[in-house]
Amino acid sequence: MPIDERQHTVSRPALLVDRDDSAFRQLVHDLLAFSARLNDVRNRFGAYIGLTGIQYTLLISVNHLGAGKRAGEGVGVKALAEHLSLSGAFVTIETTKLAKLGLIEKRPNAQDRRRVLLTVSAKGRSLLDQLAPVQREVNDELFGSLDAERFAALADMARTLKRDAGRALLLADYLTGSAEER
Repeated sequence: MPIDERQHTVSRPALLVDRDDSAFRQLVHDLLAFSARLNDVRNRFGAYIGLTGIQYTLLISVNHLGAGKRAGEGVGVKALAEHLSLSGAFVTIETTKLAKLGLIEKRPNAQDRRRVLLTVSAKGRSLLDQLAPVQREVNDELFGSLDAERFAALADMARTLKRDAGRALLLADYLTGSAEER
């Protein structure tokens, strides 16, 4: 059966195999399945310590991003939002919930009193310590097929694809928005 190129989902030659986009579509479906399972793992990590998946992600991100700072300095909402590709408003809402649970602490930024700095509280650190052994086993299994070279390549590709996805979303908004106006 001849290939109907009008139904291709990509046009770049690098993404076509023998002028067919089937391998590309399979890649997208595999990435969607991996993403769904990764999200399920995240939700299970959160549930294990009594949080939603996104709350867990925010808590551990404040912990990791703060580790690179001077002791106790904290992480700004904007930096956390950019790190996770989330809106600042959403991060503010969710970190307020975490603060009410006593898992993070918010304090004014000394350089700009309108902004806050986030740090993980002792209670939050205790939950992350409790989760760490489970995380290690699950993550080792999740990425068990990667050696150091493949891990480095995947990390680089993920960073690049994250950037590309941002640009693709803007284009999709533009194209679908202009289609609605017709």
